[in-house]
Amino acid sequence: MKPLIHAQISVKTHGGKIEDYLPIHEFIDHSKSSVADVRHRAMLHSAWGIYLVGQVFGEIMTNSDGKKLSVRDIAEEHVLQDLGFIPTMQDWLSKMPIEGWMSGTRKKRRVFDFDLED
Repeated sequence: MKPLIHAQISVKTHGGKIEDYLPIHEFIDHSKSSVADVRHRAMLHSAWGIYLVGQVFGEIMTNSDGKKLSVRDIAEEHVLQDLGFIPTMQDWLSKMPIEGWMSGTRKKRRVFDFDLED
């Protein structure tokens, strides 16, 4: 679903205005700008992503109707609407093959033109 549709569902569920929720839903889906297929969801559509949303937006929000809501609850609803459950990062990463470059086995380039001991 698109962020606007998620925000409309949030309004129906919790009241307020679309603008109250749109930044949260846009944040969760902003990885679409880098990966234009469903794999973008691996970045924030997880328990860790929901935790991160709380860190970015704060744990509690007040919508335009004056109702206090858990930001993480809004994020959980987004993930449930898209996936039907809340996966862990392990769920996502267990499907990703481990490549040599992930452990730093590629030839490293020199970053500094001086020794760090100086």
